[in-house]
Amino acid sequence: MPTVLIVDDEQHIRLLIEQTLEELEDEGVELQTASDGEMALDVVRNHKPELVFLDVMMPKLDGFEVCRAIRSDPELAGTTVVMLTAKGQAYDRDQGLEAGADRYLTKPFDPDELLDVARAALGLAGAADGGGAA
Repeated sequence: MPTVLIVDDEQHIRLLIEQTLEELEDEGVELQTASDGEMALDVVRNHKPELVFLDVMMPKLDGFEVCRAIRSDPELAGTTVVMLTAKGQAYDRDQGLEAGADRYLTKPFDPDELLDVARAALGLAGAADGGGAA
């Protein structure tokens, strides 16, 4: 069963992302959440999700640190990391991509884009940029 990890220190944002992605559960995708960077790394190392939506500004470890830790672990090489953050400046985007993020999306996010990114990363039908119908 493919797994998506949603990491954000703000509960209402985690819930909003979960609600956006909940239709993927009908396709066998498991949604998990974490509220800080340390918890995120624990979940990633123990459950090895295929996709991580990762906030940048969080307590304990920020999203850049979490992304670098994921990228430094050979067992997690196949994990897709998408930064999803309010930090939308070019410098922040560059820092996220340099840390190893596959994509960098800004809040507020477009629910359809978020769903398309998830579908493409998981290889599910219907991904607009993954070859399927939008």
